[in-house]
Amino acid sequence: MKYLRSALLALSIAACPATVMAGTFDAAQQKEIGEIIRAYLLENPEILIEVSKELELRQQASETEKRGGALKAHAKDIFHSEADLVAGNPDGDVTMVEFFDYNCGWCKKGMSEVLSLIKEDPKLRLVMKEFPIFGGDSDYAAMAALASRKQDKYWEFHLALLGHDGKVTRESVDEIAAAQGLDLDKLQADMKDPAIAATLQRNRELAGLLSISGTPAFIIDTEIVPGYLPKDGLMAAVNKVRETGGCKLC
Repeated sequence: MKYLRSALLALSIAACPATVMAGTFDAAQQKEIGEIIRAYLLENPEILIEVSKELELRQQASETEKRGGALKAHAKDIFHSEADLVAGNPDGDVTMVEFFDYNCGWCKKGMSEVLSLIKEDPKLRLVMKEFPIFGGDSDYAAMAALASRKQDKYWEFHLALLGHDGKVTRESVDEIAAAQGLDLDKLQADMKDPAIAATLQRNRELAGLLSISGTPAFIIDTEIVPGYLPKDGLMAAVNKVRETGGCKLC
C-alpha cells in the first residue's frame, strides 16, 4: 500500500509541467520518481489502457464540440450557398449536404442510394458540395461540373461523372461533357472563372472546420455522417430531424 501511494503521488507529480518538476525536485529525486512510475506501470499496464480510453473519449467530445460550433457559425455557407447545386425539393423541410469527389468509389456506390432517397422523400432538399481530394483529375472534374451550370447541364453531367466506370480523368471528363451535349470550348473557358476556384477553396475550408477529410461525408442538420451510408441509414437521420422538431440549422 505504501508503494501504491508513492506511485500515485509520483503519477500526479508527473502530470505537472517540467518547469515545476525542475523547480521542486533535484535530479536524484526526479530520477527516483521516474523509476517508481515506470515500475508501477509495468506492474499495472491496464492503467495505460484506461488512460488511453479516457483520452479517446475526451478527444471525441472535443471534436464533437468543435464540429457543433463550426456548423452553427457557418450554417449559411453549408446549407444555403448560392454556389452549390440543389437537387430534390428546393423548398424541402430538411436539407442533406453531401461532400463528394468524382473519383471516390464510395461516392459512386452511394449515388443510387442518394437518388433513391430523394425519389422516395419528396420533402428532402439535397445540396451537393464539390470536394475534390484525389488530385488533379478530380480538381478538373469538379471545376468542369461547376462550370456546366452556365449551360444548365450540371445535374445530368454530375450523374454521368459519378456513373463513369473507372477513374475520371481530364480526357474522360471532356468525353462525358461532349456526350451530355455541353459546348466544350465554352465549358473550358467557364472553368477559368475565379468564382469556381473560390467555391472549391471555400468547400475545402468548410471541410477543415468540420473535420471532414474524406468522401462521401453527409451533413443532416446538426449531424455529420462521415463515410458511405445506405439509404435506410440516411433516411433514419433525416426522419430523426423531423421527429425532434425539424431543422435547427438547415
